[in-house]
Amino acid sequence: MSSLPEMANDKDGSLLVQIPTGAFLMGSNIGFPQERPVHRVAVDSFWIGKHPVTNTQYEQFVKETGHRVPYIDDPRATDDNWDVQRRTWPSGRAQHPVVLVSWHDAQAYCAWAGGRLATEAEWEYAARGGLDGRLYPWGDEIDPSRANYDNRGGTTPIGSYAPNAYGLYDVAGNVWEWVADWYDAKYYATSPLTNPTGPLHGTTRVLRGGAWLLFPQFCRVAYRFREGPDFRFNLIGFRLARSV
Repeated sequence: MSSLPEMANDKDGSLLVQIPTGAFLMGSNIGFPQERPVHRVAVDSFWIGKHPVTNTQYEQFVKETGHRVPYIDDPRATDDNWDVQRRTWPSGRAQHPVVLVSWHDAQAYCAWAGGRLATEAEWEYAARGGLDGRLYPWGDEIDPSRANYDNRGGTTPIGSYAPNAYGLYDVAGNVWEWVADWYDAKYYATSPLTNPTGPLHGTTRVLRGGAWLLFPQFCRVAYRFREGPDFRFNLIGFRLARSV
């Protein structure tokens, strides 16, 4: 179990872990071109959620703010959609990660909760859990007992799999997670070596961690994905972060 400091966020009850100041090797030389070059990055201490934000937490946000509900008119999302008539989630979904949220939705939630989205560098540093240079949060071999991936059964409740060495759950599989940065496939070639925050401009935002439907290679800690900030789908969620 992790010995890092933890706290409960006052607004939404998210359990947050304090990630220590440190440096790590970001990227991968055996992955895709956008993961290169591998470069050492220093990151200041920050807080990040032990779990992705859940349906229950997001429901509180919706009811307090009037923000749009996570719903799309697509039969593939029936189990994940907000129940418009009952104004809640389908039975049994309360502790699943919220999905069908855009980057803008995630940003709005984090501001309401008194936090922010993690930067891409913070996210990878935390997901690695101190295992520098490994493919997955637990090592170099994919393990179906450690993550929800490559299946058609949808999301699993938070805490269904073991955490990484920093005490974080679902940093591989379950849902893609929005992070703060704009996406640039060549950003690593010019990235600052201390607390990088991504390009100043762009058209897509970064997603990390893979998702329940996808193959193992997308669950690697170095893999970088992207979508437009208005995009919503039932593979995409997020977790809360806060500055120290």
